[in-house]
Amino acid sequence: MTELRPLDSGFMELEDADRHISLGIGAVAIISGSPPNREEFTGILAKGVERNARLRQKVRRAPLDLVAPVWEHDPNFDFAHHIRWTALPMPGDEHTLCELVATELEERLDRDHPLWQCVVVEHLAGDRWALLVKAHHSLVDGVSGITVFRQLCDAAPGKREQAAPEPRVPVEPPFGAEPRWLDVAREVTRLPYAVPRSVLGVARGLAPLAAAVVSPATECSLNGPIGRQRRYVVARAALAEVHEIGAAFGATVNDVVLAAVAAAYRDLLVGRNEQPAPDTLRILVPVSMRSDKAKNSLDNRVSAVLPFLPIDVADPVERLDTIRQRMARHKTGGAAQAEKSVLGLVGRLPFAPMAWSLRLLARFPQRTVGALATNVPGPREQLSIQGRTVVELLPAIPIAMRLRTAIAILSYAGHLTFGITGDYDTAPDIAVLAEGIEREIRRLREHAGIRRPARPEVIGP
Repeated sequence: MTELRPLDSGFMELEDADRHISLGIGAVAIISGSPPNREEFTGILAKGVERNARLRQKVRRAPLDLVAPVWEHDPNFDFAHHIRWTALPMPGDEHTLCELVATELEERLDRDHPLWQCVVVEHLAGDRWALLVKAHHSLVDGVSGITVFRQLCDAAPGKREQAAPEPRVPVEPPFGAEPRWLDVAREVTRLPYAVPRSVLGVARGLAPLAAAVVSPATECSLNGPIGRQRRYVVARAALAEVHEIGAAFGATVNDVVLAAVAAAYRDLLVGRNEQPAPDTLRILVPVSMRSDKAKNSLDNRVSAVLPFLPIDVADPVERLDTIRQRMARHKTGGAAQAEKSVLGLVGRLPFAPMAWSLRLLARFPQRTVGALATNVPGPREQLSIQGRTVVELLPAIPIAMRLRTAIAILSYAGHLTFGITGDYDTAPDIAVLAEGIEREIRRLREHAGIRRPARPEVIGP
């Protein structure tokens, strides 16, 4: 058995604290041709699962969360728990697919089984089908989530398939005794001494981030209570164009992406008759801390920075330059490394006070952050499944913690796709974000003197 890392178990605590949210993250593959039959698809999935033993493990929690949850082998593992088939109504276009994705983001994964699911979607326009791969955020982050999908794809020519090592099957304790009782007893005896030190240690570690967290942004409609239903829309850009824009203005791809996101949120707030002031929108930007050695590990290895987006700046070039400067300051300021050290500290502390603290904090409404934007590097090469080409990959992420919108950006085979999730009731206008992102990239392209348009394929009419 393997204990969940602190951040992994934190996502379970966050989901437990709010009945309105589901913390499954996903990728939607648009695939050419017709889908395989059920027997063939189960065979594809079986090969993928063989490559990573974690996909056959479920979570077991201790009474009162006195010790960390563990991944344990599921003795009753059954692919039928993890595969579902559905079909789009006519006309099978992008709008109907996005409605389906929004519905899937609402549904919680079953914790009695390994925390992932595949949904085969038939009847897409243009002789296509889709595959939605969804996993709980305690199992994967954006990078490792793409790893799960790649394990379902055909191996690249000349590349050998490598299976992940088998997990050790836990030995059941004799006479029906409660597993890990000695660990529980040890943690209970440590609590009176460890809790004060835990709180003090975490407070010290968080000091570099304290200024951002305790400085609330101006109130706006982007932060507030959310319901259970979701909306989902997509925006697109050519990765080569974004690279060229960055090169023209001395910025990174991530800078250009955030500048487009800032412009889109400016449009959204103006459309809502709200003033886009300098301190209106603080955004959570996850930063991957995953090393090459851990690229196939299924867990979360991320930190984050919390910059203000310059939504008050009207000029596209000035807005991009402001983003570039702010992100450079955050990187050199060590905010992401500070948070990483906090996660390392938490991993050495008793689990019980951390779990109880997370559960308590999750019930207090945060008013500091207004949105989330995460940029995930995907496969550079074109993928296929049983010889069927994966035309496009769309990222799909949940919302939580009073964030009424979230944007995931995924690169794949020369294109960027922006998967935008919104709360159904309080963010009915998220199409404005998709339109604003694409429009801003066109504006920056024109300012950079890039003449050729390069628009990716879309699904159906």
